[in-house]
Amino acid sequence: MGNEAMSEMLRQSMSNNDLRQCLRITVGASVGFCFAKVFGWSYGVFFTVLPMLLLGLVPVMNGHAARQLLAAGVMCALEVGIIGGLLGGQPVAMTIVAFGLFLYRFRCMARGPLFLFGANGVLMLSIMLHFASYPDTDVNQLIASNLVATLLSIVIAYMLTVFIPDVEPRQPPPAPVQGKEKHRIRHESLLGAGVATLSFLAFQILDLRDSMSAQATTILVLFPMHWNGALIYARRRAMGTILGVAYGLLVQLVLYDWYDNLLLILPLFMFGTLIFSKLHIREASGAGIGFGALTTLGILFGQYLSPSSDLVFSGLYRVSSTLGAIVVAMFACYCLHKLLNQFAATRFGH
Repeated sequence: MGNEAMSEMLRQSMSNNDLRQCLRITVGASVGFCFAKVFGWSYGVFFTVLPMLLLGLVPVMNGHAARQLLAAGVMCALEVGIIGGLLGGQPVAMTIVAFGLFLYRFRCMARGPLFLFGANGVLMLSIMLHFASYPDTDVNQLIASNLVATLLSIVIAYMLTVFIPDVEPRQPPPAPVQGKEKHRIRHESLLGAGVATLSFLAFQILDLRDSMSAQATTILVLFPMHWNGALIYARRRAMGTILGVAYGLLVQLVLYDWYDNLLLILPLFMFGTLIFSKLHIREASGAGIGFGALTTLGILFGQYLSPSSDLVFSGLYRVSSTLGAIVVAMFACYCLHKLLNQFAATRFGH
């Protein structure tokens, strides 16, 4: 996306419903962020990013979305608990099982109605399996953090739907013209599961424990479910990551030695979230520059903001590792896309 196109998008007017959704995203992410910091949860990224995902992808909270998110959290908890206990010291077996778990989630995404279940599940499972593989990780605390963050996100979304409701009726989403062909569903499922498994394997082999943003990016770029869409999103994700990290660095420069003070950091976090959620809503593309900046901000502040950490180093490391992960993930995605297209049963389309 060029500078002229972005400038034009920023000048576009927003409806009252759009403004309300921006407020819901901002308040929801801020409540989750404060909850994690005040109560000292170790995995604050879950509490900050999950409300962003839910409120950013679901304009108006509903029971179908809540059930999908809750089911994804429970399934991740069960799978990580069982796999971590049985296959913790067997990387080959864990990788094979991880591929199977990724495959059925991407199949849910490819079919459509359970997209949120698959998307949230594959993202959380990838992160949790990676953390659970380290012997010093408290798996019970990891699982508990994810489950509590999931429940809290659902409660926050429902409460904000009541307290900051839409003011105008929304147009129902257009009904799909027809279902996808089976060979395309196979292509999208295998492409997503294959790249997600390669990402999981690479982060395990290279021992990249502090690269959560890069690991999440390798999953998020697969959400379009095909090569061309992934390539477009990869460019937007790169721009969003740079914007999110640049804002995080600016916040630390402004606050200097007080960047660990919650009362000072919260207003600046809310302002950044509001700006990036506004960009996300204006793009109206599901996962664009604004969404990338939002999730980067959530990961940076939710997981790496603490008195003992240097946000400048974390931010610069996030940029370099994320951009590198995008290049490698796109190369793997292209190769697997070409391979699957060699067979009629897994061909993407004409």
